[in-house]
Amino acid sequence: MTKKEKIVSFVWQHLLLLVSLFIMTLGVALCVKSMLGSSVISVLPYVFQEAGADGMVPALTIGEYTYIMNGVLVFGQIGVLRRKFDPVQLFQLLVGFVFGMLLDFNMYLTSWLEPVAFWEKIVAQLVGCTVLAAGVALEVRCGSVTMPGEGFPVAVSRVLGMDFPRVKIAVDTSLVLLGIIACYAFFGEWQWHIIGIGTLFAMYYVGFAVRIIGHHLGWFDRLLKYRPGFRRYLYGLAKYIYRK
Repeated sequence: MTKKEKIVSFVWQHLLLLVSLFIMTLGVALCVKSMLGSSVISVLPYVFQEAGADGMVPALTIGEYTYIMNGVLVFGQIGVLRRKFDPVQLFQLLVGFVFGMLLDFNMYLTSWLEPVAFWEKIVAQLVGCTVLAAGVALEVRCGSVTMPGEGFPVAVSRVLGMDFPRVKIAVDTSLVLLGIIACYAFFGEWQWHIIGIGTLFAMYYVGFAVRIIGHHLGWFDRLLKYRPGFRRYLYGLAKYIYRK
């Protein structure tokens, strides 16, 4: 593969990663809007956003607090792995930043969604978790650096020699417990719309759905291998504009 082909391949891979992150954050936004409990990755940011609205912490968006949390998880990996930490994994900071921006964007896109009836909330949660799972399955398929939410458990599993799924469950559970503690610290009570039955459902359903969806992504693998001829497209566009 020539240098130019490698560059085109890298750009194409990360354009598809951007699409995957958009789908993931759309799923997260739908879970938040369900009012039955957010997905695990957004529990702490959601709590801090609500606390910020009451002036107890800086008034940042859920996406901005998500980026801060992702940054903490990346530096947590450095602390756990130390010299074994691969510097290329610092790219997770950029991916986490994009994830936070897309989350805020999708929160804006779904601002019209206000489910009232319980069945409407269930539908929003189910659709949100399914969309999130689809985004995760695509993101994993892209083969780029991992998201900080997966990178930290990977680091811990490497150091402790434990299976990744067990460590991932432990980390996710810890994030939820920290969210519960933060709820009592800020509000003095459990916030069921932040950490509710939907959060518990997401913890188990998303992983299950990722495995199911992963068996049907042959088309995405072919798309990843596709090499778009950017030069040809640009040349055609230039000819079209020139004729105009």
